[in-house]
Order: sequence, then C-alpha cells, then structure tokens
Amino acid sequence: MKPIVKEFFDKATWTLTYVVYDSVTKDAVIMDPVWDYDPAASKMSTQSAEQVLAFVKENNLKVHYILETHAHADHVSGSQFLKKNLPGAKIGIGAKITEVQKVFKDVFNLDPNFKTDGSQFDLLLKEGEILAAGTLKIETIYTPGHTPACSSYVVEDSVFTGDALFMPDYGTGRCDFPAGSADDLYTSVHEKLYKLPDYYKVYVGHDYLPNGRALAFQSTIGEEKAKNIQLKSETNRTDFVEFRNTRDKSLAAPRLLLPSVQVNIDAGHLPEPEDNGKRYLKIPVRD
Repeated sequence: MKPIVKEFFDKATWTLTYVVYDSVTKDAVIMDPVWDYDPAASKMSTQSAEQVLAFVKENNLKVHYILETHAHADHVSGSQFLKKNLPGAKIGIGAKITEVQKVFKDVFNLDPNFKTDGSQFDLLLKEGEILAAGTLKIETIYTPGHTPACSSYVVEDSVFTGDALFMPDYGTGRCDFPAGSADDLYTSVHEKLYKLPDYYKVYVGHDYLPNGRALAFQSTIGEEKAKNIQLKSETNRTDFVEFRNTRDKSLAAPRLLLPSVQVNIDAGHLPEPEDNGKRYLKIPVRD
C-alpha cells in the first residue's frame, strides 16, 4: 500500500506542510511545518502547527521524523513545537545546513558560541541516504540553488521538492539569497529531479495561486518537464540562469526573511532569554 499524503496550506506564507503516512502501520513523517509569526506584534502562534498535530493525533500516527527541506526564509519552522508534542520524533535536514549556518552567523553577528556544525538538529542527512521511518523509506536528494543546503525527499513514487521546483505555472525557487545559485538550481532540477520517472508525483513547498487560480500543490515529473514555465526539459542552462538572475533582481525580500532565517538555522529554536527574561531577534540595518 502506498503512503498517503495529507497537505496543510498556510495562506499567510503560501507554505505547504505535508504529513506522509502509512495508513496500516501508522508510521509517519512531517515535512516543513510552520510556526506562525506576526512581525508587527513580534508574536508567535502555534495555530498552523496545531492543525498538523491534531491530524496526527486523530489518526493515531507515529511520527518518526520532522524533516526540513532547507532553512526557510519565508516562515519560521514549527519543528520544535511538534517535537515537544510528539515523543520520539526527531528533526532532520540536509547535512549541508552547516554552509548556511556559517553564512548567516556572520550576517546576524550571532553569539560566538553559536555552532555551525548542524548539531542543533537531531539528524543531518547525506545525499542518497535512505531514512527508515517504520515502513516508510525516505531518500534524500540534494537540490541546491535556492540555498546551498536544499534537499528534496523521495517517498515511494513521490518527491517533495521544497523551494526547488514549484507547480508548472509558477516555475522554480528564487536563487538570490546568500550562497544561492541559479546554475546550481538548473543542475538540481534538470540533472536530478528530471531524471526521476515521469510518473513520479511532485509535491511543492509553496503555492502562490498565480492569476488567482485555486490552490495546487501536486504535479508530476512529466508535467514539470513538459510545462514548467521557467525550466522545461529542453530549456538550456544559459537561458535559465540568465532568466532566473534577471527575475530575482526584481523581487522584494520575503516578508519574514530576517526573523525566519535566524530561527531556522538553529533548528527552529528561538534565541535564549536575556537577563530581563525576554527573547530577542536581531535585525541588521542596511545603509
């Protein structure tokens, strides 16, 4: 029996969270959970993560892992909230998260003791590694470009692409974050994801409802190769890199970029309270 995929859509950040599970054994994994953050009030809320948790409990699922496709720049990870409420669940991410930690430790001038070895996460996944979550088998494919540490996860005949590949009518992830690379993204999509069988289902990390259409979050490798408006199978590297770099220069920074990244590189932990008992996020000021 193939695993079941249940999606949760957070309209505030256009994010898709997935619960993938075996309906017989109840083994499950969660991918890319959201911890709601209101930047104006600087207030956290667990509404999105609670919906995922409620589904898990209603279906008596045993969550083995909470997996991140990358250190998100558009939402704060809800992984720690879920881990606290799901005994035994471990948080995993691609091992190259260390590269992102090193970059942003300098960007935010974080405490010298902030570790850049990925040890904040329970599990650092290597490319090609097969992770067993009970009866579920999850293969990690490194798909850098959006960030240098992006991973996609293959479960049976489904691949969860994070921000590497979106629905065909939207395209691909942006590549203008520190250490991002349009050239790397071309390789990730064209030479890795597009080498998967055409019938494999693609589950995307975001959907921005282009042209006002209804939510869509699942395509196939074949559909992406034939119809992706930015990167089809016949698109050449030079044209894609030029397009992606030009487009990225016109894009505004994500609304939650600065608070999200510094929390997410720390595996979803908020900074430790200061001497007044309050936690503070750092926001660099650009001249």
